[in-house]
Amino acid sequence: MEMVRRSPMLPMKKKKKILDFSPAFCNYEVKYKGIVLYLLERRMGTSRRRFLMELACKRGFQVESELRDSVTHVVAENNSGPEVLEWLESKKLSNKIQFQILDISWFTECMGAGGPVEIQSRHLLRVQKDCSANFNPQLPSSCVRVSQYACQRHTTLQDINRVFTDALEILAENFEFCENKEQCAKFLRASSILKYLPFPVVTMNDLEGLPLLEKEVKSIIEEILEDGKCSTVQEVTNGERYKAFKLFTSVFGVGLKTAEKWYRMGFRTLEEIKNNQDIKLTKMQKFGFLYYDDIVSLVSKTEAYAVDKLVKDIVWKLVPDAVVTLTGGFRRGKEIGHDVDILITCPRKGKEKTILNSMLTILKNQGLLLYSDTIESTFNEAKLPSRKVDALDHFQKSFTILKLPKISMGTGNREDTESKSWKAIRVDFVITPSEQYAFALLGWTGSRQFERDLRRYATHEKKMMLDNHGLYDKTKNVFLKANTEEDIFGHLGLDYLEPWERNA
Repeated sequence: MEMVRRSPMLPMKKKKKILDFSPAFCNYEVKYKGIVLYLLERRMGTSRRRFLMELACKRGFQVESELRDSVTHVVAENNSGPEVLEWLESKKLSNKIQFQILDISWFTECMGAGGPVEIQSRHLLRVQKDCSANFNPQLPSSCVRVSQYACQRHTTLQDINRVFTDALEILAENFEFCENKEQCAKFLRASSILKYLPFPVVTMNDLEGLPLLEKEVKSIIEEILEDGKCSTVQEVTNGERYKAFKLFTSVFGVGLKTAEKWYRMGFRTLEEIKNNQDIKLTKMQKFGFLYYDDIVSLVSKTEAYAVDKLVKDIVWKLVPDAVVTLTGGFRRGKEIGHDVDILITCPRKGKEKTILNSMLTILKNQGLLLYSDTIESTFNEAKLPSRKVDALDHFQKSFTILKLPKISMGTGNREDTESKSWKAIRVDFVITPSEQYAFALLGWTGSRQFERDLRRYATHEKKMMLDNHGLYDKTKNVFLKANTEEDIFGHLGLDYLEPWERNA
């Protein structure tokens, strides 16, 4: 049949070139990392598929001409979910990634928008989730074995179950305010599972076979499915204590103990605290109040990159071979964050120790350093690694507030021109020896839940201890060396996850 379809005017070599289409031939920049498309030719046709693949390349998408382990989104036209699933099963891929099986309508909307659009229920080609005895753990479908550890799940920023995850995280935050670590962890783990799912939860049956979803969690989800909201969450967010703690901890330098103290003293607003002469604020808290409006307005990716460039220009003049890395949520692809985390090291042993104070002096002389609190290194190899999942590291670091010239947004508003020309930005600097850099980079990239699960996995599954300084193998009584994050994943026997896949 294939020979009948070919035009006699089109040589075999030309046809082969079409089938071997690769986005590399398009020479277009890949803008959307973490999204790899595969367009199913079945019922789409070769010519139309080739046209759509090239169109996607022009829009900045990465497209594969063959189904590979790297593919994240499978797009089909005029196919049912079970039909696509059957075809995927026949490919017997080695990876265990859950493909997002999508109708062509999602692809079309992406092309129209010029970039990825949020996946809605209407875009999904649903497949039967039957986790029975015939379950295949390598099955690339919505019925796949979900690990209890976030370090074994590819979790991007795309959260199509946000209505549930937001509710669970509010409850987790409230338990954190109450210093109930066990309950807080339970709800955060459940939220992390739902963030990973490539399909929206529309019935309670969708939760079958998923780990870490205890009865209390499921009751929250069920209520949202039935009523569109959860009364428990509303009660928490409307509660006086939650609102007070949320407000107090938004101040730079205010932790749970201080928030508890102020709440017990009867304070409910920031104005009450600022106007009370009996309150003794720390230096950090004073600056937190002074620049509160700027700090609470969050940091954009553009601002984070501007800070990163500013720091690199200074550090590289001091130490040309220094390594300066923007970490935290921005390294994971987030558009906004609470602060900017920057990790600095140098391949020349000991040279990194001279960087921080010299850099801060230059920032101060330039009038850009509004506040700094520097903590010198307390590293002691005999006490590491820590057995605590949330243990603080012992690197030299400085918690600062920098004065960043405002980045013009081109609005032309009179209000913009009359306001001050700079913005106060929270920036945390961490200085690490080069031999510990990979561990520090992994730890400071996050997310918090990813790091917690990574350390739990190391302890419970591999009999190792991991922290921001190193990885210790308890069976061999030795610290394992790592030059890169990939080395650490390898020691743990884990598939490497890119930073944007760690948004657990």
